[in-house]
Amino acid sequence: MSDNPSAADAIGTCSLTLVLNGERRRLEVHPWTTLLDLLRDQLGLSGTKKGCDHGQCGACTVLLNGRRINSCLTLAVMHDDAELTTIEGLARDDELHPLQVAFVRHDAFQCGYCTPGQICSALGLAMERRAGSRDEIREQMSGNLCRCGAYPNILAAIEEALPLVRAQCEDDAR
Repeated sequence: MSDNPSAADAIGTCSLTLVLNGERRRLEVHPWTTLLDLLRDQLGLSGTKKGCDHGQCGACTVLLNGRRINSCLTLAVMHDDAELTTIEGLARDDELHPLQVAFVRHDAFQCGYCTPGQICSALGLAMERRAGSRDEIREQMSGNLCRCGAYPNILAAIEEALPLVRAQCEDDAR
């Protein structure tokens, strides 16, 4: 073992506070740590997936202050005091979120790798209130790829859950 500090040790870490899935967390991160790597590697939240690591597949989609983002494209230190919701934060107690229920009911997954990102993106879409028609949902979800081609089932699940999710969002806002 060498007595010379590594470059990472020489640079140090930054303090960061996040409200993660409803829980306030104080964290220490290296300045180059992406939000995705923080979630998966440091916090052990493996639901958010690392797909392309270039923001092109949507597997890493999470909600940051209620808006969907690709967590692979943003540094964790940029989001001090932010509210972050991952797939692990959607179910309440033992009850699945309405989008999760709809995805199961419509078999809107094959391998399941893209499913957490699809569900988080669909929740963001509902909160943004930008899509109502099938074509608008397709357009708004176009950043989330499914290699298995479960798109018809994903669309059906989102269409079914959208009114419930929007109503739930309105109730939560009150």
